[in-house]
Amino acid sequence: MTSIAIPIEPLDADACAPYGVMLGKTPPDDASGPAFFSPSSDFWREHLFDNGTRSETEILWVRYRNCDESLNALEAHHLTQQAIVPLTGALVQIVATSLDDGSPDLRSLRAFVVPVGQGLCMHRDTWHATRVLQDEVTGLMLTRPSTTYDLAVHLRTGAPAAESDLKKIEDYRVTLGDMAKPHP
Repeated sequence: MTSIAIPIEPLDADACAPYGVMLGKTPPDDASGPAFFSPSSDFWREHLFDNGTRSETEILWVRYRNCDESLNALEAHHLTQQAIVPLTGALVQIVATSLDDGSPDLRSLRAFVVPVGQGLCMHRDTWHATRVLQDEVTGLMLTRPSTTYDLAVHLRTGAPAAESDLKKIEDYRVTLGDMAKPHP
C-alpha cells in the first residue's frame, strides 16, 4: 500500500476556487453586493449560499476530533454546497474535485488550513474530509436539511445515502507536521 503525502496549504481564494469559495475575505472595494461601512460596524455580502432548492438552509454545530494523518475515505454532497467556519481552532479541509463519472479525482487532492475567522464553502460534488490540529474544534456548518438527515440515517443504519457519497480511497497521508499544535 503506497502512502502519498498531501501538504497543507494556507487558505487562499484562488487556490480553493476549483473546490469552493473562501469565506472571510476582505470586503470588496466595489458595490458588487449589499454592503455598509461605518465607525461602529461593517457588513458585506460574502457569498450567496446555494442549497439546491428555494427552501431552508440548515445551520449545524459540528465538533471535529479527527487528527489522524491518514486519509482513506472522502465524502461528497450532490445537491448542495456545504460551508464550514471553524469557531474554536483551525481546521484542515481536504478537498478533491469530481471526475466525469462522479468519483473523486485524486490528482486534484489539496488540503487547506482554515483558520478561525475564515471558512470554506464547498461546491456541490466536492469530495472532502476534515482534520483538526488540536483535540477538538467546534465549527459552524451551512448545509441542506435533507442532506444532513440522509447522511445521519446512512451513518446510523447503513441504509443507502441518496444525497451524499462516501468513498474509500487508496491511503494518503495529510502531513500535519509543523501545523500541528501541542494538545492542551
